[in-house]
Amino acid sequence: MSATPKVGFVSLGCPKALVDSERILTQLRTEGYEVVSSYDNADVVVVNTCGFIDSAKAESLDAIGEAIAENGRVIVTGCMGVEENAIRDVHPSVLAVTGPQQYEQVVSAVHNVVPPRADHNPHIDLVPPQGIKLTPRHYAYLKISEGCNHSCSFCIIPSMRGKLVSRPVGEVLGEAERLAKAGVRELLVISQDTSAYGVDIKYRTGFWNGRPVKSRMTELCEALSELGIWVRLHYVYPYPHVDELIPLMAEGKILPYLDIPFQHASPTVLKAMKRPAFEDKTLARIKRWREICPELTIRSTFIVGFPGETEEDFQYLLDWLTEAQLDRVGCFQYSAVEGAPANDLNLETVPDEIKQERWERFMAHQQAISVQRLEQKIGRTLQVIIDEVDEEGPIGRSMADAPEIDGNVYINTDLDLQPGDMVNVVVTDADEYDLWADLA
Repeated sequence: MSATPKVGFVSLGCPKALVDSERILTQLRTEGYEVVSSYDNADVVVVNTCGFIDSAKAESLDAIGEAIAENGRVIVTGCMGVEENAIRDVHPSVLAVTGPQQYEQVVSAVHNVVPPRADHNPHIDLVPPQGIKLTPRHYAYLKISEGCNHSCSFCIIPSMRGKLVSRPVGEVLGEAERLAKAGVRELLVISQDTSAYGVDIKYRTGFWNGRPVKSRMTELCEALSELGIWVRLHYVYPYPHVDELIPLMAEGKILPYLDIPFQHASPTVLKAMKRPAFEDKTLARIKRWREICPELTIRSTFIVGFPGETEEDFQYLLDWLTEAQLDRVGCFQYSAVEGAPANDLNLETVPDEIKQERWERFMAHQQAISVQRLEQKIGRTLQVIIDEVDEEGPIGRSMADAPEIDGNVYINTDLDLQPGDMVNVVVTDADEYDLWADLA
């Protein structure tokens, strides 16, 4: 009887890439491969790369180099896989290179290096019905589509991941239901553009548990709300129909949380960025959303130092932030990505020292807003999900916090809480990002 073939796996990049990794691992596990956590024991190592910006590519090349040094037999997949020559120039010994979402090609590359056992019986392998997950047991990412129809000038995602392809709504809801049955307490809905779900299939009606459901964001959220777990939306573009989600949040059906990548506020910069769905009414809409759902948390990301950005544009952005009062904000300094249309805009490049200086001013400006907003939570009772317990005590997240990108809630209690538990706490203190609380 042949020994069980073993695969090592390195997953880099965003939650969307993490879901790709989970799919590949689930398939390999079904075929009888054992997934190991060290280079030493692996017969082959798969590296799922990120290729979004230059620093991510550098990290991907480093990870491939480490896997080659430690193991020697390496297969590369993921977003940077579309640049096979760039990978092979640095690491000529990689065994195979595939692009993002090419699950079958990755699995078949693994077969070529380490064939599955001939006597493997797929019916006796214990793959859980929800598949292999790389997140803790109590939360999971639910990817609802691939690709993107936008042509933002700073982005190469459409050239890497293609145009929008929405998953059938019955398949999405079936996966969500299996995850909920497996004990997942929070679903993080992700895609390149969550608001565009179903556009490519003209919002076709599908079926879930024998009843019709439209392939559209609002109807999908309505259906997900029936699972009785937290549903959090990421990467939402502010199209008009996003307004329909706010009442669902006010009614407690889905979490009052929107992750909207605004990227900038100055109309001139947004035009150069070719950002979709931007109109001057954004501030008015945010105000209206908060009137309907006062609990709403808005997270966003911004880019400073985009080609052509003037001091006036940057000041406009700071003033806009003061008005918008966003809860959670990330900021990146613009980095020219090879192949991005922004490189051909003939706009003046912003010097690195000015980018850095603007980034620092931006962070300080938003930090002051964040401190104020979090201080308003002192004395309030919040529901919290526990993520981990260390020697100091339980650490959790409120409805306003997505895992790994937002703040934590540090809980003072002698109770033996476990990851995945949900408890009510009373907030006692706050800083720029985190909260401290007593058990209610």
